[in-house]
This record gives sequence, C-alpha cells and structure tokens, in this order.
Amino acid sequence: MPQPTTVSGADPGVGATLGRVIVVGTASSRRDRERVEVELDELEELARTLGTDVLERSLVTLRDPHPATFFRSGVVDALAARIAELGQPAVLCNSALTPRQQRNLQEEWDVPVLDRTEVILAIFARRANTAEGRVQVEMAQLEHLLPRLAGGWSHLERQRGGVGLRGGPGETQIEVDRRLIRRRIRRLRERLEVVERQRQTRRAARTAVPLASCALVGYTNAGKSTLLNAMTHSEVLADNLLFATLDPTSRRLELPSGRRIILTDTVGFIQNLPTELVEAFAATLEEVRQAHMLAIVVDGSHPECELQLRTVMTTLADMGCDQPSLLVISKTDRLTPAEQSRARLCLGDIAGSSPLCVSVRRGTGLRELRQALDALASQLVPDSGARRRAVAAVASNETHRAAS
Repeated sequence: MPQPTTVSGADPGVGATLGRVIVVGTASSRRDRERVEVELDELEELARTLGTDVLERSLVTLRDPHPATFFRSGVVDALAARIAELGQPAVLCNSALTPRQQRNLQEEWDVPVLDRTEVILAIFARRANTAEGRVQVEMAQLEHLLPRLAGGWSHLERQRGGVGLRGGPGETQIEVDRRLIRRRIRRLRERLEVVERQRQTRRAARTAVPLASCALVGYTNAGKSTLLNAMTHSEVLADNLLFATLDPTSRRLELPSGRRIILTDTVGFIQNLPTELVEAFAATLEEVRQAHMLAIVVDGSHPECELQLRTVMTTLADMGCDQPSLLVISKTDRLTPAEQSRARLCLGDIAGSSPLCVSVRRGTGLRELRQALDALASQLVPDSGARRRAVAAVASNETHRAAS
C-alpha cells in the first residue's frame, strides 16, 4: 500500500498528509453529468494510487465558475460544513483551478485543495525512478508551481533591502523565489536537451541495425507492461495502478519467422493530461513518434474502454503519429464471449482496424499477436539477411563496374 502523500509549500493547514480526501466535480448540465461521473471515477483511482482514503464524492452543477472561488458561495459554505463533519479531509477537485481560486478555497476550508493536474503530478513524482524521469517531473512541478507562489507561503511577505540603497523596500522574497525557480527550470531544460541528444544517438544506433521498432501505447493501466513481460519474458514493473510505468523500457522480441524487433513500453495516456507533463515528457513521447509501428493496447474489461480508446487515438493524432498500427484488446479473460464480440466490434470501429484479443493470464492471443507483428514488420524493415544480401549485391555491382 503506498504511503500517503504530503503536500508542502502551501498555506497553514495545507502541509498536512493527504491520508483522507473527498472528491469534488462540476457539471454544467444534466447531459454533462455522465461524462463528469466517469472523470470522477478516474480521479478516485488517481487518489487511491497516491495511497489516500476517498471518503466520499460530490458532483455540483455549475454553469459559470466564480473567478475568486470557482464554486458559488452557497456551495463553498455547504462543502465547508461537510468537510468539518468528516474531520477536515483534503479536497481533490476534478476541474483545473487558478492559483487565486486554489488559495481562496484553502483559506475558506483550511484544508489542502488540489486539482486534477496536481494529483497527476504527485503520482508522477512518486513513480519516477530514473534520473531522466525525475528531471522531467521536477520541471513539470516547477512550471505548475511558478504562478502559485503569490500568497503560497507565509515567509513570502519578507523583503530584502538592496545593497547600497538608502531607501525603498528592496526585492521581495517572492521575487527571489520566482527568480530561483526560473533559473532551476532553465537548468532542467538544458539537462533534458542533453537527454534528447542522447536519445537521438541511441535511435541512430538502432536505425543502423535492421530491426523494426514497435511502441506499446494506450491508456494508463491498460496492461502494456504486463504484455511486454509476457512477450519478451522480462520483469518490468507491472502493477494494477495508474501510471505504474513512466520511463520507456525497450526489449528485444523474436518473432515466428526468426525476425527480431524492438518492443518498447511507454507512459500511459489519460484524459486531460496536464500540459506541463506533455512538455516535460516530450523526449519520452518521442519514442512513440519514432517507432516504425504501434501496438495500441486497450483494456477490454474496463467499462469506459471506448472512451479510453478515443482519448488514445486523439492523443496520437495530436502527436502526429500516423504509423501502421495494431489494435490489441487486453484482459479478455474478464469478458464473456458475447462481451468479447461486442468489444471487438465497437473498438474496431473506433480504431478502423480489426483488433486482436489477448489474455496474458490465460496465455491466449499472444501467438497471433507475434504473427501480426511479424507480418507488419516484414513490410516496414527488411530482415537482416535481406539487408546483408542487398549490401553485398551493391558492392558486387560496384566492383564489376570498376573492373570494366
């Protein structure tokens, strides 16, 4: 069980441990409620991934957010009373909050208030294991923190007098902190540029070898890491948690024809992925763009699998990924034959291709997936024997011309 997350750098009463939380969402109309309920289900899963205990959830109808507190005064007062009844748990808001709204709500309720972006950032901070991942997460956190400094900590009212100046307030502490954070962000960007150059070097080395590459992409917790382990006999971390894998992992996979390809597990997608994370993980997501082909993995047993697949397809389109792809429906051991047939039909229509059904637990569908990858790879990259024969033929022709 993960340890509860601690939130620091906020108002008094906000530096507490997030052991208990309530989840709050807003819908603009009755039609919008169904979509928001799905997002709240996901936010509850995100909260549990952080190790918190979700006490309850609340869905509020809100047509126009209030500029100061996001919620209207009546809702703020009602939630304040409920928070007091529950013993002052933290509040997770599904909607994005401005720095001003977040500060005001924390003052009204005297508890930590986090929006969806901060919850995802906290999970990424916990899951980042490599030096590269930690740099990416830190930069995303600082980008998110920068506009929230004002009023964030009590020490920010201090001022530093300028050396040699006889009057004037000098430089406020908040200006010092902002300058230090911007400087840190610049250094992190420089480190990520080095990481990207290293990735380009590794890609060039892989490109020189006649191996096709396939990226496993999909919604978070769709079973990508489990599938990689089953296909390549690896032991990559695979857990029933959102964002269990952040850093891309590549393994060599031997196919039925004897051909070998590089299979890469990538970070999962999610609805409303924070822009700070998209920018910070650009180098990681580049692995998806550079792959010869994609295996789009979708959890067929999830009640919102169609919505998740649409999110993945939209994200891939936004990233400019148009490689040949295979649709893989995972966790089919949880489906009845009728449910599996329906999933094949509905998900296949969304992706525009005929899906493959796979169950790692039962070991079904893995052979068919290897065969499909083999057939697709043969169209994209010639095998090593064909490449060697082609190079030998060119060399022979050049030698023949020189002799004549």
